Amino acid sequence: MDQQHLDGKVVERGKEFFRSISGEAPSIFNKGWWTGKVMDWAMQNEDFKVQLFRFVDVLPYLNTSESLLRHIREYFATEDADIPPVLKWGAGKAGIGGALTAKLMGMTIRSNIEGMARQFIIGDNSKEAVKGLAKLRKDGFTFTVDLLGEATVSEEESEAYAQGYHEVVDAIAREQEKWKALPGNGPVEGFDWGATPKVNVSIKPSALYSQAKPVDVEGSVRGILSRLVPIYRKVVAMGGFLCIDMEQLKYKEMTLELFKRLRSDPEFRHYPHLSIVLQAYLRDTEKDLEDLLHWARSEKLPIGIRLVKGAYWDYETVIAKQNGWEIPVWTDKPESDIAYEKLAHRILENSDIVYFACASHNVRTIAAVMETALALNVPEHRYEFQVLYGMAEPVRKGLKNVAGRVRLYCPYGELIPGMAYLVRRLLENTANESFLRQSFAEGAALERLLENPQKTLHRLLAARPEPRAVEPGPGGLPPFTNDAMIDFTVPDNRKAFVEALADVRSRFGQTVPLYIGGRDVTTADLIPTTNPAKPAEVVASICQAGRLEIDDAIAAAKKAALTWRDTSPADRAAYLRRAADICRKRIWELSAWQVVEVGKQWDQAYHDVTEGIDFLEYYAREMLRLGAPRRMGRAPGEHNHLFYQPKGIAAVIAPWNFPFAIAIGMASAAIVTGNPVIFKPSSISSRIGYNLAEVFREAGLPEGVFNYCPGRSSIMGDYLVEHPDISLICFTGSMEVGLRIQEKAAKVQPGQRQCKRVIAEMGGKNATIIDDDADLDEAVLQVLYSAFGFQGQKCSACSRVIVLNAIYDRFVERLVKAASSIHIGPSEDPSNYMGPVADATLQKNVSDYIRIAEEEGRVLLKRTDLPAEGCYVPLTIVGDIRPEHRIAQEEIFGPVLAVMRAATFDEALSIANGTRFALTGAVFSRSPEHLDKARREFRVGNLYLNKGSTGALVERQPFGGFAMSGVGSKTGGPDYLSQFMDPRVVTENTMRRGFTPIDEDDDWIV
Repeated sequence: MDQQHLDGKVVERGKEFFRSISGEAPSIFNKGWWTGKVMDWAMQNEDFKVQLFRFVDVLPYLNTSESLLRHIREYFATEDADIPPVLKWGAGKAGIGGALTAKLMGMTIRSNIEGMARQFIIGDNSKEAVKGLAKLRKDGFTFTVDLLGEATVSEEESEAYAQGYHEVVDAIAREQEKWKALPGNGPVEGFDWGATPKVNVSIKPSALYSQAKPVDVEGSVRGILSRLVPIYRKVVAMGGFLCIDMEQLKYKEMTLELFKRLRSDPEFRHYPHLSIVLQAYLRDTEKDLEDLLHWARSEKLPIGIRLVKGAYWDYETVIAKQNGWEIPVWTDKPESDIAYEKLAHRILENSDIVYFACASHNVRTIAAVMETALALNVPEHRYEFQVLYGMAEPVRKGLKNVAGRVRLYCPYGELIPGMAYLVRRLLENTANESFLRQSFAEGAALERLLENPQKTLHRLLAARPEPRAVEPGPGGLPPFTNDAMIDFTVPDNRKAFVEALADVRSRFGQTVPLYIGGRDVTTADLIPTTNPAKPAEVVASICQAGRLEIDDAIAAAKKAALTWRDTSPADRAAYLRRAADICRKRIWELSAWQVVEVGKQWDQAYHDVTEGIDFLEYYAREMLRLGAPRRMGRAPGEHNHLFYQPKGIAAVIAPWNFPFAIAIGMASAAIVTGNPVIFKPSSISSRIGYNLAEVFREAGLPEGVFNYCPGRSSIMGDYLVEHPDISLICFTGSMEVGLRIQEKAAKVQPGQRQCKRVIAEMGGKNATIIDDDADLDEAVLQVLYSAFGFQGQKCSACSRVIVLNAIYDRFVERLVKAASSIHIGPSEDPSNYMGPVADATLQKNVSDYIRIAEEEGRVLLKRTDLPAEGCYVPLTIVGDIRPEHRIAQEEIFGPVLAVMRAATFDEALSIANGTRFALTGAVFSRSPEHLDKARREFRVGNLYLNKGSTGALVERQPFGGFAMSGVGSKTGGPDYLSQFMDPRVVTENTMRRGFTPIDEDDDWIV
């Protein structure tokens, strides 16, 4: 096929298309209407666009005139707000509380925005939807109907979503006999265009199973199919067509797999009217297409494919950047257009087995598909065109004029999910790269609109400035970046976890020695560490250090101390970076140990290790930054230099809940600052603690610099803390133990030469506030994860959720249903959301608190469907908790969540601040004023706005609190290392006999 000749045909076809709709524009760009004026302003002003879209998003939650007017004022009436005249009067009037004009203007704004949403939605319910669909058919268009509300957080919501499809399919079934088939030249009588069934249904599969997740593809596919098969059976019975939508990348693999299973199911093999959506903006779609074509031919099954550009570009790009992944989408719009045309060509080449739905508003793309089909002699009845209902009226009209076969994608449903859909559509309309915007709002030249996207891309790249050079980090190293999060959409990552778990299981039961002075040391005193999901399984037998071994370790550390102190910061940093490389090499094994020894879920275990790697890399760079002497002042005739020296021997006492990350973070901070370490891991996680010894030994750390000394606290705990040669104690654990350490460390022992420095992180009683305008789709899932991820055993876990009265019932109902839906069982099984607590002692402690919760409040949920074996406790949510209750004040460290009411946001803040702790907190709100107030007045070390309270990342979110949550600066932050060192200043008088050299940076006479 001659591409140049084809391009000429495409341009002519495109011009014909534009001629057929000359003078028309989508109603959303019509400046004679309120909507058009507002959209025009949004395209001129990015800040206003952001505020507008956020206001649209929150609007359905503003159920009173007071809340509506307050949000109008907050979003649009600020001093620096640049808003269109059509909104300016209303925003100003909104400041007049209770005034009739304000209420009227608020109602007008609400009415206009809700009208904008309904422009894209065929109906609020099935009755309205069917009526709207019938009207479309009278106008010569056919449809595919889609139910809004795909953000299901529980199995009850997933079931309701499925029932919504049954309802609309039943309603259509009763009406379709009245509909005449749309005329066409296809071979099948009674079908639209003689080619395809009159009824077409689209469905987003993830909504059918609330527990769908990429780490568990098989379980997700089974869960989705359990609800999808009955819907498809009904569609087949009525002679309809079903299209399975493609959503975010995390669902792609399971979506492709369930499509194949449904299409090849013996019950449905005879029925060809099933299609799947592919997204041209994904870089891997070409491979996915080839796999589908190969599968269809090998199975001898005709299929349908709807090709779209893709609707989640911003989401996929942001998530990839946040998580350190390769960006999965094409980053320049012309690249997606190029990919679309290439994929369309390949689909049309296989028209004998693939029915093609070209879904696009881009006239160039549509013309390219039409001309390619003609060049390949593809019969018209083997492909169709699709556009979004309400989005591109001129395009659908032009398509009907030019192609004749147009299907409208018609969402129906309630206003709240409708607003989320509206925001996506508005983003598409107003994006700089939007074809509709360029065509109908900006009047771009036809030649540009219809040119080959390869040429567009070339021009774009040629005009792009050179990327900014990356500034090197300390010591010339690359700037710090967090290690990548685990991406379970990559099958090899899931496979690696399975293999690593098998590997560590093969090493169960080994005896783990101490590591002192560069050599292994065994003792007769052993403590077994066990699998909390199966306590009879001994993970390892851990040698225990007594006082004699602590003396030996301190002697080894003292012997190493002087040499290590004088080792250059660059060399000390190099050891940490070697250790980081070793951890990356062993990451699957290091993660697997955490799954079996403390019961962490796969993602949590992996991210514990990546956090440890981050600490190693970040502290290495921080030591290079702090290690060079710094001149103080610029007075001539003297040199003043500030520099640091290590404090001495550090006792590092680590917790079991982050047994690798926190342990290696504390240890590496001490080591890189020149302090030898005596490391005492928790007895619950001592096998994981031994991983540190293995890593530092492989990194070549000098003998005595790191000493692994697990031991019984009753025998050697106080002895280690009080030892006169210990200069520094770095601890993470409970408040009670942390306070005891501080008390013991404060007493000077015989022979002690320094005040002991204590750095202690001691936990929290973390609160999440749910404002009356919170996005519950987000808030419910984030609270669920913050409260019950890793069984609520994080110091940052949400243990109190404070909900404003206006939204209390809705939030609690959805939260309880979501918590009722998650799977509980061994963490080795990735389908399980929650596992056992870390050991039997913790199991008893949490169980005691659950009894207290039952006495103090009203149990909203207590999950008793637990495995018979293992250290499980019931996931418990308790309501009617007051601030003075023990459940609202004491740290539990388990899956127990207290739900509390607040009448106002101010009261919620007061409750949140009303404990001895100040570690983490979270607020879910779409009120700019409330978010600002939370920044000022929610007094915790780490505050998260519209995000769960867990998951701090090194450097991005330095972690740590105050009050009874700890003493010392934040881990993973710029002040942390200075705590491990003593600053010194040396002043030299450079004047001799009235003469002094003048340095370049001296404060000298100009």
